[in-house]
Amino acid sequence: MRACAAALLLLCGLGSVFAKEAPAQADVWTGWVSWVMDGDTVLVVRPGQQEPVKLRLDAVDAPETCQPGGAAARDAMMALALRKSVQVQSLGHDSYGRDIGRLTVNGVDLGAEMVRSGIAWAYRFRTGRGPYAALQRQAQKEKRGVFAGREEPMSPSLFRKFNGSCLAS
Repeated sequence: MRACAAALLLLCGLGSVFAKEAPAQADVWTGWVSWVMDGDTVLVVRPGQQEPVKLRLDAVDAPETCQPGGAAARDAMMALALRKSVQVQSLGHDSYGRDIGRLTVNGVDLGAEMVRSGIAWAYRFRTGRGPYAALQRQAQKEKRGVFAGREEPMSPSLFRKFNGSCLAS
């Protein structure tokens, strides 16, 4: 019952936070991660540029920094990406103007790594599931990351619904 309620809340208006439909041709570019804002948002500097691009990882939703698991998600993304050369597959922009895309380091998909380790949820705008859904099920089954406790963790989207964004405080 709790899962049904969470799914219903997900479908009711949280989509505007996530990417709009992806363009037919994805823009692929390289850069380096200058800052990690949280487990699913980083700042990436393109070669020859001074201002970073705010990039929201596609298909994942990490805990808010003020939510249980949020600091661990941010720390994990820092370990995976901070000050590293990355490849970005840009898929468009969200309603906040952030770039949405896939991020890889040495061929490793960081969104997949975050979900595989149980530090982020698989998510896709409008469908609720994404390309990493099987990785999330495996993390839940093996009780990794936020799924390690006895209680089912609150998804970031549900947390935001009841508590707002950590940045709003």
